[in-house]
Amino acid sequence: MTTRRRGGGARHHYRLIDFKRNKDGIPAKVKTIEYDPNRTANIALLVYADGEKRYILAPKGLEVGRLVMSGPESEPKVGNAMKLCDIPLGLDIHNVELQPGRGGQLCRSAGTVARLMARDGKYATVVLPSGEMRRIHTECRATIGSIGNSDHQHVSLGKAGRNRHKGRRPKVRGTAQNPVAHPMGGGEGRSAGGRHPCSPTGVLAKGGRTRKRNKASNKFIMRRRKKRK
Repeated sequence: MTTRRRGGGARHHYRLIDFKRNKDGIPAKVKTIEYDPNRTANIALLVYADGEKRYILAPKGLEVGRLVMSGPESEPKVGNAMKLCDIPLGLDIHNVELQPGRGGQLCRSAGTVARLMARDGKYATVVLPSGEMRRIHTECRATIGSIGNSDHQHVSLGKAGRNRHKGRRPKVRGTAQNPVAHPMGGGEGRSAGGRHPCSPTGVLAKGGRTRKRNKASNKFIMRRRKKRK
């Protein structure tokens, strides 16, 4: 078993999102702001001047009827996509690319925002929501503004059934299981576990670093993310 506690759930259609924002020089009108069951952020339906329709992540402040555009000739306004070399310093951005033309990979969930701090040669310095400071190539694109639907984290599910609709099955504590099923299971009475928290396969759950030591992109990280207390 590779993925625990997943299964069932309500069926839903996947919405194709334009993370690349590579339709340059053509203005698009925001037709609707919609809910997307596949992500925490809302999405906006754009209708371009040539008739093409695309979904994008809906930033905070984007309203129906607004015009957005991507490319070097676009203005640094909410919803417009530009290369990091064209965005004024100090602006909030989201949907940031890590490699030119690959599509946005950073800051795509509800309420997240990064900030463009500086530029030096071919690289720009961006501060991510985690506190990590990273160098990104200036040919990479980003969208102006922060992701909307920031109240998503305050939503109370209210009942177990809503978790089941999302495809989340019940979670059983390791200390409540039998010794044959979990390293922290068993014991006479209600035991505290007797060891550091771990997975059923014995992998430690807290304190361990998951990033590879010799990863090629380590050289682009100027400051590591803040540790959670």
